[in-house]
Amino acid sequence: MKLTIVGCSGSFPGPHSPASCYLVTVQEDGRTWRILLDLGNGSLGALQRYMDLRDIDAVLLTHLHPDHCMDLCGLHVAVHWDPAGWNRPRIPVWGPAGTADRMATAYGLELEPGMHEDFDFRAWSPRTPVRIGPFTITPYPVLHPVEEAYALRVEADDPEAPGGKRVLTYSGDTDACEGLIEAASGSGIFLCEAAFHEGRDDGIHGVHLTGKRAGDVASAAASRRLLLTHLPVWNDAVLAMEEARSSYSGDVAVAVAGVSYQV
Repeated sequence: MKLTIVGCSGSFPGPHSPASCYLVTVQEDGRTWRILLDLGNGSLGALQRYMDLRDIDAVLLTHLHPDHCMDLCGLHVAVHWDPAGWNRPRIPVWGPAGTADRMATAYGLELEPGMHEDFDFRAWSPRTPVRIGPFTITPYPVLHPVEEAYALRVEADDPEAPGGKRVLTYSGDTDACEGLIEAASGSGIFLCEAAFHEGRDDGIHGVHLTGKRAGDVASAAASRRLLLTHLPVWNDAVLAMEEARSSYSGDVAVAVAGVSYQV
């Protein structure tokens, strides 16, 4: 399983990265399966460096803040108005229950048909696994000030991996909570947000993690590698890593747009 960082800038696109979007690929039976974890603003353009949009097998949304979902509007245009015709099935889009209506409203469409002609919208059910090709994705409710927010546990079978599975966990946006620890348990890579800094944001709870709190969760979950993401442009990446290393003894790095990682 390969993780490619399409966009990792926190809360809005930065000068070197779009907002949140992560491409996960697995080779199986002679083909490459491709899923997207979030599709935040600015990410659709960068995504085309790594794949043909027609090859998207599914889009998986953690929550409905624009920096995690808004480029679904651009993908709608790519699908609906391609002068050559899309000539592919509707793209499955997994997300919170209100995803279809939110996207239609964002683009100024009537709710029906909205974007249903282009996307097969499906709603997460907490802790209920979804199978997409070789992937099993399980959503875990997490702590963020929206109606629904999820961390996503992505698993792919591999007899050479510990426990016979490769495991990637993506935090989405969240503060520390039991659901996040559960999602990240035993993960090979824990792709975890660290939008806040210790000392600067101590009075804000239930919104985002600091590097230290991300490290706390990674330690509690026995994750083998911690990859910090969703750092806003004003955050110090070195400080985020130092905070994480104060509470987590494993390998720590900061996600960089355009870089790929083997899970």
